Amino acid sequence: MNKRWRNRGLYVLLAVVVIAIATAFLDRPDSESTSRSLRYSELIEEIQDNQVSRILISSDRSTAQVIENDGQRAEVNLVPDKNFIKQLLDHKVDIAVQPSRQTGGWQQNLVGFIFPILLLGGLFLLVRRAQNGGNNPAMNFGKSKARVQMEPETQVTFSDVAGVEGAKIELEEVVDFLKNPDRFTSLGAKIPKGILLAGSPGTGKTLLAKAVAGEARVPFFSIAGSEFVEMFVGVGASRVRDLFEQARKSSPCIVFIDEIDAVGRQRSGGLGGGNDEREQTLNQLLTEMDGFENKAEIIILAATNRPDVLDAALLRPGRFDRQVTVDYPDASGRRQIIEVHARGKTLAKDVDLDKIARRTPGFTGADLANLLNEAAILAARNEFTEISMDVINEAIERVMAGPEKKNRVMSEKHKLLVAYHEAGHAIVGALMPDYDSVEKVSIVPRGNAGGLTFFTPSQERMESGLYSRSYLQNQMAVALGGRVAEEIVYGEDEVTTGASSDLQTVARLARQMVTNFGMSERVGPIALGRSQGGMFLGRGMGSNERDFSEDTAEVIDEEVSKLVSLAHKRATAILQDNIAVLKELASMLIENETVNTQEIQELLVRYDVRAAEYL
Repeated sequence: MNKRWRNRGLYVLLAVVVIAIATAFLDRPDSESTSRSLRYSELIEEIQDNQVSRILISSDRSTAQVIENDGQRAEVNLVPDKNFIKQLLDHKVDIAVQPSRQTGGWQQNLVGFIFPILLLGGLFLLVRRAQNGGNNPAMNFGKSKARVQMEPETQVTFSDVAGVEGAKIELEEVVDFLKNPDRFTSLGAKIPKGILLAGSPGTGKTLLAKAVAGEARVPFFSIAGSEFVEMFVGVGASRVRDLFEQARKSSPCIVFIDEIDAVGRQRSGGLGGGNDEREQTLNQLLTEMDGFENKAEIIILAATNRPDVLDAALLRPGRFDRQVTVDYPDASGRRQIIEVHARGKTLAKDVDLDKIARRTPGFTGADLANLLNEAAILAARNEFTEISMDVINEAIERVMAGPEKKNRVMSEKHKLLVAYHEAGHAIVGALMPDYDSVEKVSIVPRGNAGGLTFFTPSQERMESGLYSRSYLQNQMAVALGGRVAEEIVYGEDEVTTGASSDLQTVARLARQMVTNFGMSERVGPIALGRSQGGMFLGRGMGSNERDFSEDTAEVIDEEVSKLVSLAHKRATAILQDNIAVLKELASMLIENETVNTQEIQELLVRYDVRAAEYL
């Protein structure tokens, strides 16, 4: 029935269009019908022979209707001729100019009636098409943009995910629930409604979601949080409703929302002029995840690297029952990740994956994938047939500090200054007790640095995130080693700005020790400075609100200065006592540009220098 009426509507519209076209040909004057055509030269001859009694010129002066003395009619194409009108007047020809064609009053009324009909008919057809599932983008504005895979083909399984074993266990359990629900329901367990994957960028949150899709073999909906929010209020909420409506029709299924912090940030409560569109979208998401209606088996997977900014109502059990932290991988995890990304790459026999894992503390899975890709590119650039350990070491340094700038022209004076600076860092670091070992010293420029000293951090410290007061004091002394070396060799008046970043590091560590870590005797074990309020006031952006008096601020400044002064004295004592080692290491750097850890240890043994406590 609907189709028949729709066809009838099309016929009516077609008839109206035909009528509108036909009106263009109505009311044509009879004078337009001619019996013959006439050349312009023939017309001039007839005018001179007084055979033309009347002429009707068109409004655009391009044609004319000619009436001869015997009543015959003819049509002629005119040409630009200044004497044409004069000739007509001289031979007493009746001249008339045809007015522009105008639509009659009844025609104007007809046209004014036709256009509203066409407009209403077009809107009617668009609405009917949208209701019947048309593909018009304008009518799908409020539809969800989620990518749907009824048979997930991510080609990623849990075997492709390494280094995040704790997160894998949590998600494997969810997949098992979807495959074998009776095992859990027999004990009264319910499937988790939502799982939030939180972790730093590059740790593998999206990869885990792909693995869940590849393992579960149920319909998989994926969408980014930013795709909900639009300029117009209500569109995001409409897309949330449409997404969950599709998911309910396909349950059991998995809905993955990447970067959920784009839509799930804390609501402002009106303070500071909150984004109404985003907040309405969040409210709709909260309702869909845990409203009054009984929902089908829909598991919500979400990923974010900013869980601290998410709204509390979104994080509560019932919406996100589990919050899985995807941490940085440890040495064992990095070893597994390297094995995964080494598939398909031609590695030389001297490649030691364990050594690579130990040299890359703090690297995420994405970092390690990029590392091996950079190594493969370097090997291809040098036309090697396989990826050697030297190439991988170069790729590590390239990723950490930037590419080498071997073509940069350096004067001998500048080169020697850089050598003393880096040697100062290396010697202070090597002689500090319970500190990271020196991996390599180089005076080859990389990135913005004129030279670099690489340290291998302790795996235990990296994994625990716990640093003692002595370690932080050692770190400040090492950071000041380059500046102190310049002072000893060249004098305080000749020091350069090369230690600017080192000085910033020292000032930051000293202030944190006093205000955050309670490592000052005068201030005591108290944390000073509290984080500010909501995100719209800067929370989570490293800014703290001052919550102490001017007297306390003065004490803090004095304690910070005291810690920095102590670190400077320790670095100075070490380098003055080992000035011969400093000069020897600088000479080695001038000659070879790079000195590795074994050569440094041999140098210290040759001079019989051991790590000692310099207070």
